[in-house]
Amino acid sequence: MHTSKGFTLIELLMSIAIIAILSTLILSGLSSARGRSNDSKIKSQLTSLRTAAENYHESAGTFGSASDCSSGMFATSELNMSTYTTEASYPAETHLTCNANGADYAVSANLTGGGGYWCVDARGSKYLAADPGDVVICP
Repeated sequence: MHTSKGFTLIELLMSIAIIAILSTLILSGLSSARGRSNDSKIKSQLTSLRTAAENYHESAGTFGSASDCSSGMFATSELNMSTYTTEASYPAETHLTCNANGADYAVSANLTGGGGYWCVDARGSKYLAADPGDVVICP
C-alpha cells in the first residue's frame, strides 16, 4: 500500500487563493478606515478654527478681510489661527479655501475619505456635496 504525504497542487493553489481574497478584503477595509479617520481630523481642525475665529472676533471686533488662507485673520499667529489654516497641518491632498469680509467668514476643505467638503463659518459647520467656492457663508 502506497500512502503519500503532503498536499496536492490543487490544495496549495486553493489555499493561496483564499489567503489572497482575505488579504484584499482586509486591506480595502483599512483603506476606507484611514479615509474616515482623515475626514474626522479635517472636521476636528476646522471646528477648532471656528473657535479661534470667534475668539479673534471677540478681541478684534471684526473678522477682517481676506481672500485666501494666507492673509487677514487667517495668517495671524494670534490664537493659533495660522496653525488651522496651513494645509501642511491637514492630511495629504486636503485643500483649504478661506474668505472673510469683516462681518462673516467661511473656511472649507475637501474631505479626502468620502468625498464632498466640510465648511465652517460664524453660524456653524456643515457637509457640502460640491465645492462652495469663494463664499463667506457656507451655502
